[in-house]
Amino acid sequence: MAEKKTNYDVIIIGAGPGGMTAALYASRANLSVLMLDRGIYGGNLNNTAEIENYTGFSSIKGPDLAEKMYQGATQFGANYAYGGVTAIEDGGEWKTVTTDMDEQFRARAVIIATGASQRHLGVPGEEEFSGRGVSYCAVCDGAFFKDKQLIVVGGGDSAVEEGMYLTQLAASVTLVVRKDHLRAQPLLQDRAKKDPKLKFLFSHSVTSIDGDDVKVNGVHLVNNETGDKSTMPIDGLFIYVGSVPMTKPFESLGILDDQGWVITDQKMATKVPGIYAIGDVRQTPLRQIATAVGDGAIAGQEVYHYLQK
Repeated sequence: MAEKKTNYDVIIIGAGPGGMTAALYASRANLSVLMLDRGIYGGNLNNTAEIENYTGFSSIKGPDLAEKMYQGATQFGANYAYGGVTAIEDGGEWKTVTTDMDEQFRARAVIIATGASQRHLGVPGEEEFSGRGVSYCAVCDGAFFKDKQLIVVGGGDSAVEEGMYLTQLAASVTLVVRKDHLRAQPLLQDRAKKDPKLKFLFSHSVTSIDGDDVKVNGVHLVNNETGDKSTMPIDGLFIYVGSVPMTKPFESLGILDDQGWVITDQKMATKVPGIYAIGDVRQTPLRQIATAVGDGAIAGQEVYHYLQK
């Protein structure tokens, strides 16, 4: 049996849309590439029923798009392996990547594409109805709730912005805010309060989510000031209580901001030579498939230039 290859020109940590695009560009430049991911390639694409906002497809199922991207990513020889990365050691010319499967790989460059996970409410029914009325992305899923009754949970910029976006589609949107005020910037608050289809329910929290065999049909609420409980019939629930970058293994590199996002320049490079970051894991104003793919293309090309030096 041939010895397993452990040295590569570039290791890409994460095989979502950004990671697979970076693999395509780097391998097409004749670099040896390894994609590492703790799950199946595609990342969050595999949790998305329909995608209608990615150029080239009027509509495509998330897993189908993941398969097409994987075929493109590996057509020039990029390798793919399972393994959750636990650490990167910067050894200058060579970086050592350690996985939770007690494996170590070395590369002259590393691209971090681990993404971010949406912070969940942690209430009964949330996981059960994820994708069946519970969503964390209005841009992705809003079109499926045309003329429906929706609530958005959260009081920050994202919750207010996405709430206003959903009013263009839904019959009505109620913003459920844990505190007695919004945390969004004043300009957004002013715009939101002028939207006739956007309602506000302050000092309330969702305690559980109800539904039938098909989809969500209601939520249970508690008044955080009085303790009074109530129910609300709804068709969909959008949760915006923050997102969490998947960056714990990289804390020792000194490339994160105070919230854990990776800091990069416009070429996707971190301050550590040879280490790049792309997609949802980095500081970015928009986290979508298209932006991750763009980041991946830039990083794949920049790694080639870096190694040529």
